[in-house]
Amino acid sequence: MDQQLEQLRAEALAALAAAGEEAAVEAVRVKYLGRTGSISAFSEVMKSLSKEDKPRIGKLLNEVRNAVTGAIDARKAALEAERDAKALSGIDLSLPGTPLPLGAIHPITQLLDRAIQIFRQMGFALADGPDIETEWHCFDALNTPADHPARNEQDTFYMPDGRLLRTQTSTVQARTMEQCAPPVRIIAPGGVYRRDEVDATHLAQFTQIEGLYVDEGVTLGDLKGTIEYFFREMLGRDVQVRMRPHFFPFTEPSFEIDIKAAALGRGDRWLELAGCGMVDPAVFQEMNRKRGDYAYDPEKFTGFAFGFGLDRLAMILSGVSDIRLFTENDVRFLAQYR
Repeated sequence: MDQQLEQLRAEALAALAAAGEEAAVEAVRVKYLGRTGSISAFSEVMKSLSKEDKPRIGKLLNEVRNAVTGAIDARKAALEAERDAKALSGIDLSLPGTPLPLGAIHPITQLLDRAIQIFRQMGFALADGPDIETEWHCFDALNTPADHPARNEQDTFYMPDGRLLRTQTSTVQARTMEQCAPPVRIIAPGGVYRRDEVDATHLAQFTQIEGLYVDEGVTLGDLKGTIEYFFREMLGRDVQVRMRPHFFPFTEPSFEIDIKAAALGRGDRWLELAGCGMVDPAVFQEMNRKRGDYAYDPEKFTGFAFGFGLDRLAMILSGVSDIRLFTENDVRFLAQYR
């Protein structure tokens, strides 16, 4: 039996040395080490050996198995090295490599990331919600009258089931108040959709960021300080901010926010960038009705909300004259933001 094992080892090693491809090496492995292989068969023979022979034969069997297994691994490695060497034989290593194209973060995403960072410094949490919304979350919860132009099908994308593509991320504010009792301090960035005619300054889908702060004792001064701090961090310390009275259904009083800053490159011209105001008590009352409690007691809590589009600001800061460039995926345009 000792001679048989030694003979099998010699045969297996010779077969491996002659194997010129991995398929031949695998065939040798199956022939000698497979479940029904020649060497594996000796494991069954071990049962019939005497106590005196088992240790010696068992040791030799392990040596033969290990020797063949090691030779198989070595032959596979050698064949792989030969294949790699052959593949590289025609390559001139002195030639310069082919440069890989570099990607870049989209300018609107860069601006959004910076805005989120600034608001987080002020304690605002990041909130999110669905793009497809109910009419209640988009309009009714925000004190929007039934005859408001935004509800018209000419301005808003409606689904056959009555749902719609959100026209503003204020829907996230509504969902947050619906689920969470005050205090609430959130920002809600994301895509919004309106039936605008696509041209150099308008898209049917654009990016917006809105904020909401509700707590006891929130004042108009808190709103003004928040807005001024944000634009100062975003556009530079020289920024000037003014708030002009305006009307929004969900805030009272309401304001348009005008900005004057060197970073905008508009000289001494004021630029309208955002809208804001103190949350209308009617919004709190509607939220209480929906929640079935009085968590948003308008006699106890006050709050402010604000919102602005990022696409227009990105256009100004990037010197882009056509907003469509942000969505056309022209690599010649995007390459400048690497």
